[in-house]
Amino acid sequence: MLRHKDNTILSEINVFFTTNEKAMHTIFKIIGSLTFSGNRFLGNDMGNNIYKDRDKLVLLLPFPFFGIKDAYHYGKSSLYGILSCGKDVFYRLLNDGDIDWRSINYGVARKLIKEARDRAQAPTGEDAPRCLIVDDTDLAKTGRRIELIGRIYSHVSHSSLLASKGLFMAYHDGKSQFALDFSLHGEKGKNRKRPYGLTVAQGKRRYAKERAAGSQGLKRRREYFSTKIEGMIAMLRKAIGQGARFDYLPVDSWFTCHELVRFIKTRRIGCHLLGMIKMGITKYGYEGESRSAKQILDLLRRTKRTKRSRATGLYYGEAIVDFKGIRVKLFFSKTSKRGKWHGLLTTDLDLSFERAYKIYSTRWAVEVYFKESKQHLGLGKCESRDFDAQIAHTSLCMVRYNVLSVAKRFEGYETMGELFREANADALELTISQRVWLILLELVAKLVEILEVDPEMLMEKLIAENEELMKLINLRPYMQAG
Repeated sequence: MLRHKDNTILSEINVFFTTNEKAMHTIFKIIGSLTFSGNRFLGNDMGNNIYKDRDKLVLLLPFPFFGIKDAYHYGKSSLYGILSCGKDVFYRLLNDGDIDWRSINYGVARKLIKEARDRAQAPTGEDAPRCLIVDDTDLAKTGRRIELIGRIYSHVSHSSLLASKGLFMAYHDGKSQFALDFSLHGEKGKNRKRPYGLTVAQGKRRYAKERAAGSQGLKRRREYFSTKIEGMIAMLRKAIGQGARFDYLPVDSWFTCHELVRFIKTRRIGCHLLGMIKMGITKYGYEGESRSAKQILDLLRRTKRTKRSRATGLYYGEAIVDFKGIRVKLFFSKTSKRGKWHGLLTTDLDLSFERAYKIYSTRWAVEVYFKESKQHLGLGKCESRDFDAQIAHTSLCMVRYNVLSVAKRFEGYETMGELFREANADALELTISQRVWLILLELVAKLVEILEVDPEMLMEKLIAENEELMKLINLRPYMQAG
């Protein structure tokens, strides 16, 4: 019989493991350090006096480590023998629209980040700034009756998918990455006859659920219809309110806009934006005239104010400009004399090009998060019709990832996959930012020049689809550039 103590549940599960199974003991030790008892963000357990919400939450967290795909398969798992409860016990929790999953995520993340900081042997230093990273990913589905499901355009596969867009925010301290927040979004599209890529009949066949005014489920549902820019700023505002402090916000060109620049500049926590820009028609004030990024670059080139960086091997130029009343710095860079120029914007007017380029490489850590969470933790694999269950499932994936992130950092595991498979390696521990920096310097510069492609899309596609590249990222020793 399950007893209503988090540590009792974990101790019973721990019976499965022998003393030499280091990975699982580490994972359960960390889960055991989290306090869910009396969590005010969970439901009130009305109508279910046997299994409390906190107990069900603790039970759900280890599912992937036991090969349990979802609550439906729990009854056939090895855990069922000692913790005998039906699938509906879990579904009641997952479908509960009153649970504040966002606050639960933040509570767990804050505790784990503090633990990582307290256990760190030395400060990370200037070369490892704290970063908040925001990016989106495709969460493909197969069920056409899932609540709010629609079609989106995938910039990775360049095709239309039955899916939702997951907008995620992560915190990177220079050594470890922690998932902080997310929102799910749809793409209505321009075809009024097929909103969200569906016919009227297809839209009506989707699952629908009434939610109480003011419920957490209704708030998350409304996020689905907001733009990703609105979702990103709302998450940034929440993160700062929750005490998150960061030095830089690296984002790709899709997110870099005046609204975000203004938001970051008006914060009082000393943070800066570092975002790619499109070499388009957007105007900046420079040397007394309104010019596009390309026009500013042409002026820099004509006046011989571009040069080559020894540290990165890139050609670059920089200019401080006025962006609708806000002073920002623009960097322009290319991989070779014949390469294509790309732009980078920052609100940090004192930032050097080499440091900006290295900090921006941290953005690719979130792509690694997407890759590892989808591969090992089932991110996006939930096929429940209930949107509340989609939110719950994604939240649980984030908590699991953060637990693994702490375990990996302090137990010497080289890769998340290695930790997941309980394999303890003796090789040198490599940090995500160092590995990504190596790839950017040695691989992307060459491929961009040879293939004549956009570096943003190239990195996203490589990390998402190329297993050999993942091995390179995880196994190659770090070498300092220059």
